[in-house]
Amino acid sequence: MREMTAIAQKVTGPSLARQAADRAARQEERVAWQLAAPAIFLIVTLVLLPTLAVVVFSMTNYELGYDDFQFVGFDNYAELLGDRTFLISLKNTAVYTAIVTPFSVLLGLGVALLIEGETRGRAFFRTVYFLPVASLLVAMATVFQYLLHPTIGPVNAILSAVGISGPNWLGSSHTALISLAIIGIWQSVGFNMVLFLAGLTAIPRELYAAAEVDGARSSWERFRLVTWPMLGPTTLFVTTISVINAVKVFETVKTLTEGGPNKSSEVLLWTIYQEGFVYLRVGYASAMTVIFLAVLIVLMILQYRVLDRRVHYT
Repeated sequence: MREMTAIAQKVTGPSLARQAADRAARQEERVAWQLAAPAIFLIVTLVLLPTLAVVVFSMTNYELGYDDFQFVGFDNYAELLGDRTFLISLKNTAVYTAIVTPFSVLLGLGVALLIEGETRGRAFFRTVYFLPVASLLVAMATVFQYLLHPTIGPVNAILSAVGISGPNWLGSSHTALISLAIIGIWQSVGFNMVLFLAGLTAIPRELYAAAEVDGARSSWERFRLVTWPMLGPTTLFVTTISVINAVKVFETVKTLTEGGPNKSSEVLLWTIYQEGFVYLRVGYASAMTVIFLAVLIVLMILQYRVLDRRVHYT
């Protein structure tokens, strides 16, 4: 009898423990879904549903203020392929991104390295370089409009003092986009600096001591062998954020150039704004927005495919 009881306990013991573990796991899963429900609701309501609405509108000829509209399929996308303004804005956005992203990343890294190596006044310089991020860009655009003014601006005054005739920075089709890119770099450096500073403080100091023991005496060798590899994840994140912010440029274009002169500073978001809120062609503007989102997704995939392989995670 005792043997049968022992056998029964051996059989039922693990089964009861397994059932209790399953109940605990299900309860934990329910709690996790309850905690995540508000975030999921907000993502669906504020991100997924509006995106789906844009995709649906992009296949219609809907115009703001008119009740009647028809589904036109991919006609809006076919029209985009022959739209000279859209193609120019796509090219200008690509050029702007190609200028702003590398310079803002490199300058942000350089400023972060200088501040990290400075023992005194570190908080002061952090604040100074971060001010462009905290400032209202529309208000600062007025300052840049004065700085880059062709006749009374300080920039051209300095150039004329050294014998150089300064251009009409915002009024010439040759320099308008470059001027906007300079403002974009000025705005992005402080934010990238903060991210790089966070990455630099996370690098163990013992690695530099070990590198010095192994023969890395100069600052360049320590940067090449320790700092740069350890900043891999931070650099990937900073580059991704910089590309997204550069592609989304709008405020400076709206405030300073409005796409001119001769569409030389026409960028993608400005063209979408014009089509949707000036010409009221919501369906056509939605098709541009879908292309804009597709460009962002492709850029992110390419970045992670290319850069993620070079990143050393710890």
